Amino acid sequence: MTANSVLQITVYVLVLLACAKPLGGYMARIYEDRPAGLNRWLAPVERLIYRLCSVNPAVEMRWTDYTVALLLFNLLGLLALFALQRLQGVLPLNPQHLPGISPDSAFNTAVSFATNTNWQGYGGEITMSYLTQMLGLTVQNFVSAATGMAALVALTRGFARRNADTIGNFWVDLTRGTLYILLPLATALALVLVSQGVVQTFSPYRTVALTQPVTYEQAKLGDDGQTLEDAAGNPVTETVAVREQTLAVGPAASQIAIKQLGTNGGGFFNVNSAHPFENPTPLSNFLEMLAILLIPAALCHTFGVLIGDTRQGWAILAAMTVVFVTLIVVIVPLEQAGNPALSALGVDQQPQASQPGGNMEGKETRFGITNSALWALATTAASNGSVNAMHDSFTPLGGMIPMWLMQLGEVIYGGVGSGLYGMIVFAIVAVFVAGLMIGRTPEYLGKKIEAYEVKMASLVILIPPFVVLVGTAVAVMVDVGKASVANAGAHGFSEILYAFSSAGNNNGSAFAGLSANTPFYNTALGLAMLFARYWLAVPTLAIAGALAAKKVVPFGPGSLPTHTPLFVVLLIGTVLIVGALAFLPVLALGPVVEHLQLFGAH
Repeated sequence: MTANSVLQITVYVLVLLACAKPLGGYMARIYEDRPAGLNRWLAPVERLIYRLCSVNPAVEMRWTDYTVALLLFNLLGLLALFALQRLQGVLPLNPQHLPGISPDSAFNTAVSFATNTNWQGYGGEITMSYLTQMLGLTVQNFVSAATGMAALVALTRGFARRNADTIGNFWVDLTRGTLYILLPLATALALVLVSQGVVQTFSPYRTVALTQPVTYEQAKLGDDGQTLEDAAGNPVTETVAVREQTLAVGPAASQIAIKQLGTNGGGFFNVNSAHPFENPTPLSNFLEMLAILLIPAALCHTFGVLIGDTRQGWAILAAMTVVFVTLIVVIVPLEQAGNPALSALGVDQQPQASQPGGNMEGKETRFGITNSALWALATTAASNGSVNAMHDSFTPLGGMIPMWLMQLGEVIYGGVGSGLYGMIVFAIVAVFVAGLMIGRTPEYLGKKIEAYEVKMASLVILIPPFVVLVGTAVAVMVDVGKASVANAGAHGFSEILYAFSSAGNNNGSAFAGLSANTPFYNTALGLAMLFARYWLAVPTLAIAGALAAKKVVPFGPGSLPTHTPLFVVLLIGTVLIVGALAFLPVLALGPVVEHLQLFGAH
């Protein structure tokens, strides 16, 4: 790893951690309804929303009512987005006159954005109208993120309260998370991105003259649309000169800001954050990459404040950061070492004065290897899914690391809210294991962890591997699953495994070699996203209700301190062991085999 790489990584991690405390403290004040500036200035707007929706903010909910409200709200959003896609051909704000979306693709996209996964089987600029992008996708970017944050806050109340029947009001948590946290941050980031050149307009696509016209040969077609052939049976070609290009534009900056902050990741354009209209400068790249992990990291401090012990939040943040930084130190050298297959073709992968060295396939030269690898880790650590490089072109082990990071359950920072409540579930399992070792009923944050909580925690941990492994197995067994794979052998298997790992862990990124916009994959991945989101949220809220009803157990000589370096190590070990045991065999069939084939042959 070069000194420049170390400097870039260090600056990124330090800025991220420096922002965690002030933002985390602000979010805690918002959810506790303490003065925080915006919640006083915009209080009339909040009250108006409650009146329009017939919500009494003073009435709290049991965990079952909270869960029903969450599921119904997300279901309505899913149905509205599905209808919007199907009808976009006859709706306004469609300057390119794009037709309605097919039923299977519309289902997949509606599920994807409602679940905060933002998996995309389509090209945004050739598929979605401005209205669908704004009213459908961008709105879901806000409310799906706010839903995850609300579930986390409800779980936090379960630890903070004693002998209580309620865990808060979903509608209040949803409104405050959107109005006071996501909207202000997204507005500020969108304005900065516009200043960097990210497009934000309602104008139709622009046709511009090329500064250097391009000519190429293509097959000549007859009147019947068939390729013409000469007497020898060879295709007849003609020279085509291209002097113009159509530039896709639109209201992109407003969607890009919340796609990063809300760990959504769905790109306005097909190539996502590698597109110069989404991510034009080094500053925009740094800010977007920072935004991906900003709220998940800050929520750790929010959690500590809400339970009255900030050390607990810092311990969880430390565990996340240790894993993240360790993987950075691994993935960057893997990509900087280059690809022997390219060397065999005569490609010079040594660093030069005018160009970076290493494996630059699928990467933007303006970002280089370090920022491409760092983004790949950030987007898969959070359940974000945006990309500024093509993960399909990484080295086998370089591509395996982001895949495995998703397979850990998206808890190394993770999605906004969902990542932290997933890590808290791992903490519950960690203290349960520690309790078994000493023959004592485990405790976490003053609450006894009993059979019910462990059963719910087991569901949260086991459902994602089940969804990923079963989905992958089905896809590699049926012809319609294998037909979409662009590469044979181990890499093709990795493409399928990555797709289901992304859908089953609510990430949304892709290896890109898989043609996933087919009825089979749209349906299979859509079902995987539904299970992975809500069959984890429901047990989490059940844990919240069970904990809120418990009394607080005083800390005693047999209690395990959960804010110490020892617990950080125990928590990391629990996460890694579960991830390794569940996915090591299947990883051996894909990226590990590919690595041995690639490097063993050279």
